[in-house]
Amino acid sequence: MKNFFLTVLAFSCLWSCKTINYGNKKSINATFESVEIDTLFQDKISIRAIAIDKNIVWYAADNSRFGFFDLEKNQKTESTIGTDKSKAEFRSIAQTTNNIFILNVSNPALLYKIPKDGSKAKLVYQENNENVFYDSMQFWNDSEGIAIGDPLTNCFNIITTRDGGNSWNKIVCDKLPQLSEGEAAFAASNTNIVIKGNRTWIVSGGKKARVFYSPNKGNSWEVFDTPIIQGKTMTGIFTADFYDSQNGFVAGGNYEFLNQNFGNKASSDDGGKTWNLRAENQGFGYASCAQYVPGGKGKALVVVGASGLYYSSDSGNTWKQLSKDSSLFTIRFIDNHTAIAAGKNKMVRIVFKK
Repeated sequence: MKNFFLTVLAFSCLWSCKTINYGNKKSINATFESVEIDTLFQDKISIRAIAIDKNIVWYAADNSRFGFFDLEKNQKTESTIGTDKSKAEFRSIAQTTNNIFILNVSNPALLYKIPKDGSKAKLVYQENNENVFYDSMQFWNDSEGIAIGDPLTNCFNIITTRDGGNSWNKIVCDKLPQLSEGEAAFAASNTNIVIKGNRTWIVSGGKKARVFYSPNKGNSWEVFDTPIIQGKTMTGIFTADFYDSQNGFVAGGNYEFLNQNFGNKASSDDGGKTWNLRAENQGFGYASCAQYVPGGKGKALVVVGASGLYYSSDSGNTWKQLSKDSSLFTIRFIDNHTAIAAGKNKMVRIVFKK
């Protein structure tokens, strides 16, 4: 959401994350009681999107920067892309087996394909429009991907690829659900889109807070209401995650009142058709990124945002604060008790302790 982008720049605090596949992780039953945090690197940088590929953590950042951190070598490699006249703000990152994709948030929208083998990056999509504003990007598989942006007319601005990211095409509004006036998405996190198999969920905010669901990789859509606080420019869903095809969680709130902890978290057990508020007037306030814990049977969740790092072992009904650090903007699990997080001026490794 463009207004959110401008406001966040003033506050210099953004959060972002990317969803993962939980099906092949060993189940856990114990409740986490604390965390150990190890700083991997510090720099003057804002990292809002990360993607983990084995021992490599890829990141997209401000000032046209992207790079990766090698967990085995304990080494950061960083590059810039584009020109100094066009300082890109990369909020979205996605990956296939052989490539990383990063997407600039605003005009001009620039989408780069970056081979993991170190060969030359390629600009595969560009959109010039003073109102363009992309919020999130994900891939269904090595061939097919999707990116969404705020509406230019009366629907989400959506582009897809069917050839491994070499070319991208816009879906016309006639094939998409109409948005309400004042409804858009937030670029606070790369979790506006969640993908499980062929299933896709997109979440909105602003004057409406809804979930858009496609069972067939974006070819058709249904729309479901949520009870998340809505009605103003800075309210709504900022982040979503699904553990599997049925169990999902959305969070966000009111960015103008960061400590407001009601109407800001809800869960679904029917694939996103219906949603119930959780932990009203309890736990965290504004949240930008929610992630299920791998192997947590759809009950274990973590959230980062203005209140720090919170953990739930019961599907979001109760929450425990594990860190007060509000500078961690994005978090991604690498196993069922270890995560990588990044944000304002740093990247860290978090070990969750029983």
